[in-house]
Amino acid sequence: MHQATTAPIVSYYDYIIVGGGTAGCPLAATLSQNSSVLLLERGGSPYGNDNITDLAAFGAALSDLSPSSPSQRFVSTDGVVNARARVLGGGSCLNAGFYTRAGADYIRLSGWDARLVNESYKWVEDMVAFQPPVRQWQAAVRDGLVEAGVQPYNGFTYEHMYGTKVGGTIFDPNGHRHTAADLLRYANSSGLTVLLYAPVNKILFTRLGGIQKPRAHGVIFKDANGVDHRAYLKRGSTNEILVSSGSLGSPQLLMLSGVGPRRQLKAHNITMVLEQPMVGLGMSDNPMNAVFVPSPQPVEVSLIQIVGITRNGTYIESACGENFAGGARTLDYGMFSPKIGQLSTVPPKQRTQKAIDKAVEDMKALPQSAFVGGFILEKIVGPISTGHLEIRSRDPNVNPSVTFNYFKDPRDLQRCVDGIKIIESVIESKAFSPFKVDSLSIINLLNMTASSPVNLLPKHANASRSLEQFCKDTVMTIWHYHGGCELDRVVDRDYKVIGIDALRVIDGSTFRNSPGTNPQATVMMLGRYMGVKLLRERLATVRPN
Repeated sequence: MHQATTAPIVSYYDYIIVGGGTAGCPLAATLSQNSSVLLLERGGSPYGNDNITDLAAFGAALSDLSPSSPSQRFVSTDGVVNARARVLGGGSCLNAGFYTRAGADYIRLSGWDARLVNESYKWVEDMVAFQPPVRQWQAAVRDGLVEAGVQPYNGFTYEHMYGTKVGGTIFDPNGHRHTAADLLRYANSSGLTVLLYAPVNKILFTRLGGIQKPRAHGVIFKDANGVDHRAYLKRGSTNEILVSSGSLGSPQLLMLSGVGPRRQLKAHNITMVLEQPMVGLGMSDNPMNAVFVPSPQPVEVSLIQIVGITRNGTYIESACGENFAGGARTLDYGMFSPKIGQLSTVPPKQRTQKAIDKAVEDMKALPQSAFVGGFILEKIVGPISTGHLEIRSRDPNVNPSVTFNYFKDPRDLQRCVDGIKIIESVIESKAFSPFKVDSLSIINLLNMTASSPVNLLPKHANASRSLEQFCKDTVMTIWHYHGGCELDRVVDRDYKVIGIDALRVIDGSTFRNSPGTNPQATVMMLGRYMGVKLLRERLATVRPN
């Protein structure tokens, strides 16, 4: 890894990858085996940062709002606070670590080669995936799901199948995170150049010999001193620019480079290379709704380990412990904490910075007993509801404006309601009874958690509020947003940008639906999968010559 300030002003490579995230790292590691590869990452290194590495510090990176933070906060127009990665390894450096594959139907509908998909998952898993230790709370959730009818119990598996299972994690047995950046250990170091703090301003295009179809041939990136550098593709029909900047970054970069809706390009005085009205459309974020369950006894610290894959389009998961994987350093609600923008006790449009700051202050005054327990969450599949993305500046570091339209489609809302009902059944199950407070009346329970920035079961919190309204009012993100450069709309089945040569988008922005229960495994797999396919294409071209 090198700082971009050390890079030459002009350089040449076989492949230029924009974005060293969850897809970009495995893609770069694979292509470096027999090509020269430049990997450009706008953020820094994850190594040596305990806020990224340690399970006990989960949430610290997401709550860091400094310019050097590995996380960049954004707020959708819906009002839900969210985050995008700004670090080598991408979202795998910030997430709750759950590792699980996409289902067979998802693989088939994506047009992927099932055998290569399986080999690519295995390549990823050998480096970063582990079996989690399932302790008391998680075991109670597991058994409660089975008792609630989310069957069969499938044991520990990476596979996506109906029922209840223990999934994988990228946290090792010592509680240390292994990210997509670790996949760079597979790389041929002589074939790979990794530059940090190297945001790409635009992709450069040419039209060779009067051909009307534009061809990508280079990029302009800026170093930390504000100096522009140009990296170009070497001559060769198989050399390409590969965009892996994520669901915000990839459509944003295409627009900044002149590929996108005419109206947006014109509004920012960007010269149009190709009118492509589908860039930035299909933005989706799987809504998450969670309920807090105070426990009468101490519980272990754990992030997501168990998932119930239901037949009604909802996934049930849980996290628990004092500080909810924040260890004993501070009293916090981890992945449900207002410190990271997760404030679900007020509707999205009321989640101002002032409201978030007040919730953080209120949390400081709570007794330790208010943090003993856990959250059970539901996330819907899909989703069906979609929105759009618009650029707000020609500066790639400025977040675009994003609308997700949570629950716009009534089928999404119904799935949330069904999910909350399953959570209720889990809490009422015999298996979960050791973690349910029976000695306290509902009034006492409410008083104990009244100033907590978390939600109890809606029927307890306010009998007049319907489950539908509860879903709308308490919606949060689980950071599984996707779309913006969708398959068959912006890119073809080989991930080539339609209408442009030597340019592909390979990341979660191409997804129409989120894969599996949690997407990171499939995003890493896709980087490896497409890297292998590109290597094969290259060999097929070279051999006849």
